[in-house]
Amino acid sequence: MVTTPFPLTAAQTAAAVRDERLRLVDRLATLGPEQWGAPSLCAAWTVRDVLAHLTTTTRLTVPLLVREAVRARGSFDRMEINLAAERAGRHGTTELLEHLHESARSTRRFPGSSPLDPLMDLVVHAQDVARPLRLAWSPPAHVVTACLAHVVGNRFMGAPRRVRGLHLASTDSSWSHGSGAEVRGPDLDLLLAVSGRPEGLRALDGPGVPALRERLRVG
Repeated sequence: MVTTPFPLTAAQTAAAVRDERLRLVDRLATLGPEQWGAPSLCAAWTVRDVLAHLTTTTRLTVPLLVREAVRARGSFDRMEINLAAERAGRHGTTELLEHLHESARSTRRFPGSSPLDPLMDLVVHAQDVARPLRLAWSPPAHVVTACLAHVVGNRFMGAPRRVRGLHLASTDSSWSHGSGAEVRGPDLDLLLAVSGRPEGLRALDGPGVPALRERLRVG
């Protein structure tokens, strides 16, 4: 297996998290009421729910995490849905935007997560919002590639299972991963597909795409 790394330093990662939070706040602040209620690429969430989720990252504590894990009966996905719903119900949209803006100054992250996880979360969830609303949203290229290189080996995200036996090849950077039937396309679309979003398949090409599509369908 061959993987081309695109690492960011700790300082670069922290700066990118800050910048993406601030950019996203500015863009989301322009949305209208109908857009806030629109479905996102995450089946369980509206656009507003995605915003609420992004405000939890710097506010989780270990006791709260344990309590919510018990409440969700051990399901991480259910726990995240519950946390986002709770915040979406308790805070207004303007307040949630303020919370995300405040988060730009924080380095706190989800207990047990890596420094790149908040950045990956921001980049992917920004697309969860932007694509259904047909909003142009392109993070810096080096940030997207670093997130892709991080996610592809992340078992927690289910990526290794999705890309097993496939060779992923970027068409806008020199990044590549794995061996087997090729799947090629832009880094941002590869990132979405590897993260479990079928939307990313639209811009991908190659003999490995049918296998990846089937894994996203059943997974």
